[in-house]
Amino acid sequence: MTVRNLNSDQFALLEFKDRIASPQNVLANNWTASTSVCNWIGVSCGIFHKRVIALNLRSMNLRGTIPPHLGNLSFLLSLDLSSNHFYDHLPKELGQLHRLRILQLSYNCLNGEIPSWLGNLQRVRRLEMKNNNFTGTIPETLVNMYNLEILNLGFNQLSGQVPSSIFKISYLKIIDLSSNSLSGSLPNDMCQHLPKLEGLHLSWNELSGNIPFGMGKCNNLKILLLSYNQFMGIIPRTIGNLTRLQKLYLVFNNLKGQIPKEIGNLLGLEPLYIKANKGLIGQIPTSIFNISSLKTIVLSKNSLSGSLPNDLPKLEVFYLEDIEFSLFL
Repeated sequence: MTVRNLNSDQFALLEFKDRIASPQNVLANNWTASTSVCNWIGVSCGIFHKRVIALNLRSMNLRGTIPPHLGNLSFLLSLDLSSNHFYDHLPKELGQLHRLRILQLSYNCLNGEIPSWLGNLQRVRRLEMKNNNFTGTIPETLVNMYNLEILNLGFNQLSGQVPSSIFKISYLKIIDLSSNSLSGSLPNDMCQHLPKLEGLHLSWNELSGNIPFGMGKCNNLKILLLSYNQFMGIIPRTIGNLTRLQKLYLVFNNLKGQIPKEIGNLLGLEPLYIKANKGLIGQIPTSIFNISSLKTIVLSKNSLSGSLPNDLPKLEVFYLEDIEFSLFL
């Protein structure tokens, strides 16, 4: 039975090989029926059952569509086809890979909508499909991927609102939806179910509304990137609760009001970018200059004023043009 099942894995991979182009002939020369599939380049098998559990063909210059036969690798835990030249839609047969934990398809030319059947892959922890040509909306069915830790759909052509259900996947550590055409607002309670979130990458979209006051409940957040959107309203004081934050980017939005002094609580912050929010007014909080870890401060193209302390942190980048300063303290 084991031999027969392994032969079915071999058949699926040979069908895969026959349907794609490999300019360097890496697969053509190595994937042959005369050797065990477990010894093929890019293939890993389980120790006990000897079935194919991982297929890693990253950066092999492969071209073509992803053949449906990969859906027959029923023991597959990890599939990495990133950094190749695969194009066209994802075959629905991949939705049969119920054991899959890792799906990496970034840096290809895949297109069409992100399929709703991805929600069938309930054990997937990493879903990485950035830098492709996916269009349409993010399917609500992704909420069924309740083990998801990394969701990376950045640098595609996605539109519509971010499904609020995404923010209920409690294992999520990284959400990267940057460089799309996503619109709508973020739910105020978005951090209520994201206790492990470390990175929120939403820059270069068309998001609007307020920065959620509930953002301060993302206690483990280290990276917050909201630049190049249409966020409005004030920078919430609760942002000062993100005491593990290391990177904060809020440039080119429509924020207004004052920069909250609570930003001075972010003692691990390295870059602080709040450039080009012309509605921001008032004094620059002196508490910012108490952050000893700061390497970059960019506050230009706002309507701010302020005073600079004599003992500025050792900054590598310091852009405060267009700001009216009084004498040093």
